[in-house]
Amino acid sequence: MSALASFLTSSIGRKVSMAITGLLLIGFLVTHLAANLLILVDAEAYNEYSHALISNPLIYLAEAGLLLFFVVHFVSGVIITMRGRNARKQGYAEDRWAGGTSHKSLSSATMIFSGIFFLLFVPLHIIGFKFGAWYETSTGIRDLHRLVIEEFQNPLLVAFYVVGMIVLGFHLWHGFGSAFESLGVTYRTQLRRAGQLLAVLVAGGFLLIPVAVFVMGG
Repeated sequence: MSALASFLTSSIGRKVSMAITGLLLIGFLVTHLAANLLILVDAEAYNEYSHALISNPLIYLAEAGLLLFFVVHFVSGVIITMRGRNARKQGYAEDRWAGGTSHKSLSSATMIFSGIFFLLFVPLHIIGFKFGAWYETSTGIRDLHRLVIEEFQNPLLVAFYVVGMIVLGFHLWHGFGSAFESLGVTYRTQLRRAGQLLAVLVAGGFLLIPVAVFVMGG
């Protein structure tokens, strides 16, 4: 086994892999949110952006990269969690939030569960919109804006997305600062606060879209 392979399969290597892929996925979420907010302000701009994106031949490479990041991030998280549990001779008799300088929280304690949730959420999101009904604008490009508006008239779908974005917020609340800690970056307090602010902005921004569309009634 090469030195690189040995490092990547070690505990430290797994943490570094999870941190890097997590930050790359966060970067994608930020850009994805910025584009999706066009839904609320400019239908034509949103459709043109979507068309430019899906008609780019590099889109398949980008999607493969995102899938790889997601898989590596999730698998690394599962392995780290299982190793941590197996390292204990026995489980804790009672779960308690630690005090003092501990960063243990509901967010950190549920990271693996929020990750599992997105194994369900992401495929359903892709199926619903990437492979959803096909409408065309007067210029002959896909009218994805119309599809989004129609989909978010369904209260059950809106509720599903609201729950999903709350779960995302919990994951980012701990994940952002934790990723930098795994990479050995200092300024932990500042990074954790930045991560918490990012969690609110990203999750809140995504949550706003289905709620606003539903309330406005298209």
